[in-house]
Amino acid sequence: MAWVTVMAPLSRSNAGRRPVGEVNPSRLILARKLRGLTKRELATHAGVSIRSLDNYESGQHEPSETNLSQLAEVLDFPVEFFEGPDIDVPAVEVTSFRAVTRLPARRVEQANASAAMAQLLVRWIDDRFELPKPEIPRYPGVKPEVAAEAVRKRWGLGEKPAPNMVHLLEAHGIRVFALIEDCRLVDAFSLWQGDRPYIFLNTTKSAERSRMDAAHELGHLVLHGGHSAPAGREPELEAQRFGAAFLMPRRSLLAMAPRGGDLSRIIRAKHHWNVAVANLAYRMHEVNLLTDWQYRTLFIQISSAGYRTSEPEGSRGETSQLLGKVFESLRADGVTKAHVANELRINIDDLNKLTFGLVLTPVEGNGHTGQHAGQRDRPTLTIMS
Repeated sequence: MAWVTVMAPLSRSNAGRRPVGEVNPSRLILARKLRGLTKRELATHAGVSIRSLDNYESGQHEPSETNLSQLAEVLDFPVEFFEGPDIDVPAVEVTSFRAVTRLPARRVEQANASAAMAQLLVRWIDDRFELPKPEIPRYPGVKPEVAAEAVRKRWGLGEKPAPNMVHLLEAHGIRVFALIEDCRLVDAFSLWQGDRPYIFLNTTKSAERSRMDAAHELGHLVLHGGHSAPAGREPELEAQRFGAAFLMPRRSLLAMAPRGGDLSRIIRAKHHWNVAVANLAYRMHEVNLLTDWQYRTLFIQISSAGYRTSEPEGSRGETSQLLGKVFESLRADGVTKAHVANELRINIDDLNKLTFGLVLTPVEGNGHTGQHAGQRDRPTLTIMS
């Protein structure tokens, strides 16, 4: 079991903010891309001309107070959001999107905008907490199954089923977030921003498929981690093999998986590894527990039953323990999630989506305890994988 410690000093900083009232064009562009809108769509909904919007986004002209209010309403952001400093948006080249050439450009931009919002939150948290340092072994050029076994050994998993994947990744320094908007075409993606690794999951999927997505993206960080994302089909296949081997180790599978292609027995067996029935069938075929004929027959049954998109006997979704501990510590100091959203100049709904919908119990009154945050001893939070 891995243990990490989080130290929580609650200092505040306004460094890097633009003058109040000055609209930052990059934030307007970010908000539009996050909502998946083209310039023409935003201009139409907000009742401004496309030429005016071009001028706002290029910084040639400032929107009037009325126009800014209309844009903010359509984009569902507080007006104050547009007055903040620049926010770094990850380049497509450093992001491991699956089949990026088949994704509409606006969906790629939307996902990258979610990543930018997550980094905004991480910087806010980093100013106040000492979070786990990244501990991601790199095995470029190593066979995926060998690399998965090495990571499991290094992280003390052995042949045991992987625990809560979000907790496990967070315990080893990976920042895990959800996509703010419902980008159903984007399964999951990962990236390195500086020396900090991120994984973003599509939480509209079943818990089991999200676990595989998390293991798949861990594969990218381990096998292909760097300042440029892997391109082509082969890196995706490698990451998928890594994810399957990480969640369903070969020796464990050979010892415990049912023989034969009986779907009902495989559904019962999937609970041991907490994986999707389709993923278990694929892995069983990969390690020669299913013949080609058995696998094809089983795949047809899984597809006919609708188990490619829904999951039989599904498990509960996995959320962030690290963020839960952070917000719990903040709340003990009288700082609610609404306070955090206000300081980030975003809506609390976006903050909830980004943090897997973690909800804090509201603090009565104005949310302050009467003791200044900086006057408290620094609490120590323990996070387990």
